[in-house]
Amino acid sequence: MLEELHIKDFALMEDVHLTFNDGMTVFTGETGAGKSMLVDALGILLGGRASTEFLRHGKDKACIEGIFSQLPEKLVTILKDEGYPLEDNLLFLYREINESGKNICRVQGRTVPLSLYRTFCEGLVDIHDQMEHQSLLLAETQRELLDNFGGEEHVKLLHRVRSAAKTYRDIIARERDLLHSERDREKREELLRYQIEEIERVSPVPGEEDALDKEKRFLMNAEKIVNLVNEAYENLYSRSQDASESAFDLMGSASDKMSELAALDPEIEQLHKNLEVIYYDLEDYISKLRAYKDGLDFEAGRLDEIETRLIELGKMKRYGYTIEAVLEKKTEMEKELEEIVHLQDEKENIKREKRDALTEYNNLAEELSLNRGILADRIEKGLAAELQDLGLSEARIEIIFTPVTEPSQEGAEQIEFYFSANVGEPPKPLSKVASGGEMARLMLAFKSLLSKIETVDTFVFDEVDSGVGGRTITKVAEKLSHIADNRQVLCITHSAPVAAFADKHYGISKSVIADRTMTQVRMLEENERVQEMARMLGGESIAYSLAEELWHQAKK
Repeated sequence: MLEELHIKDFALMEDVHLTFNDGMTVFTGETGAGKSMLVDALGILLGGRASTEFLRHGKDKACIEGIFSQLPEKLVTILKDEGYPLEDNLLFLYREINESGKNICRVQGRTVPLSLYRTFCEGLVDIHDQMEHQSLLLAETQRELLDNFGGEEHVKLLHRVRSAAKTYRDIIARERDLLHSERDREKREELLRYQIEEIERVSPVPGEEDALDKEKRFLMNAEKIVNLVNEAYENLYSRSQDASESAFDLMGSASDKMSELAALDPEIEQLHKNLEVIYYDLEDYISKLRAYKDGLDFEAGRLDEIETRLIELGKMKRYGYTIEAVLEKKTEMEKELEEIVHLQDEKENIKREKRDALTEYNNLAEELSLNRGILADRIEKGLAAELQDLGLSEARIEIIFTPVTEPSQEGAEQIEFYFSANVGEPPKPLSKVASGGEMARLMLAFKSLLSKIETVDTFVFDEVDSGVGGRTITKVAEKLSHIADNRQVLCITHSAPVAAFADKHYGISKSVIADRTMTQVRMLEENERVQEMARMLGGESIAYSLAEELWHQAKK
């Protein structure tokens, strides 16, 4: 329940501080005095869209504060879990709009993000205005009213139906994509198999290409290599036709002579030893050269084999710049091919998932439909009684279910309200037959029904009596008063009978003070209430008598 509302520098409201009780509170005043500002301010306090247009001229910020009590247990738990426990069982909300366009939200004095702030505001107040009359003509609104009448458990079931329908539709979308791409996948499978087989046939090995290039260069110079190694070997070890001794023989002969010389001159001994080392090193070198020469083996046709292999490896460049990249690409293609090969398995899986999802949806949707049937019966009977109280004793509502062929997130049926105001007239779609006054009373009848089951403690009615006159307006006033027996009701009205039934009456006026226009809201005493009702009835002397009569009848 709303305990207090403080509005500062909001539009034409400079500083308005209101206190509320349970029961019914009305706000009245001349057209343009600023009654709608109250609803705007309350809407912003509850998380509505804020705009700098609401700033009072010359001010850099506007503030709206509210204090709420008797909160729904669910909201109390959410606040506690999020770290915002109640203070003295009260919830303190604060919303600030500043000229920069940013707005500040506070809960229990602590700044919070707007998204979290809105969560805390859910279910505090039900605001009903004239636009909601028009929304009742929409099938979506009618369905929501029926489902909301079912309470929390019914709404949970609806969410499960929506989830099941989404799951089914997602599977259908996967199946559709699979079927559309199946032909393309067949072509892709054929290409992948060819490419993988081509790589497997070549069987490239990392480092192979470099080794073959090296061997190719070697084989291309084979004749020159053989000639050079033979000549070197002959020069060092073998006697040639042109020479009687080889370099090795000459080196040996020189070593012998150095040995004789060292015997004659000990100073030469070190030179002799040095030459001996060179002689033995040359012998070792010649041994290695001989092994290299003997190991030369030029296989016939090997160069052609290498050329052919390098051409094959070169073709692999289409899959990767290096053989390592080619093999990595082959692994990727094998993985993709495996996925395509399992296409049939995927189709079977989707078929099974679709069947299971449809069964799950049908079971939940059937349960939802049964619940809706029970709710529809209760609503039809409840509205008949409520409409009778509102002067539509012959009116009746029928809720028509039309089955849908495909799983829908809103259940297995379309829901539409049919209405008949007169005996002998068959019910027709509400959007085609209900007048403005009938729509206003019908929505009020719904609010009266919902007030008995909803956890919302505060109902705000903004000119709910618009388009209603005569004896019916008294019925509307009585209905609002009956709603106020169970819920706090705040009502903006132009109707004297509605004002007469209020427990508390605020007058809204607009005046010019110090060259500034200002909207003021003031609690009216009993005699002021009668005078205000007289103004609403026309302001003549007879209007005052009528206002007094209305006042006395309402008090009875």
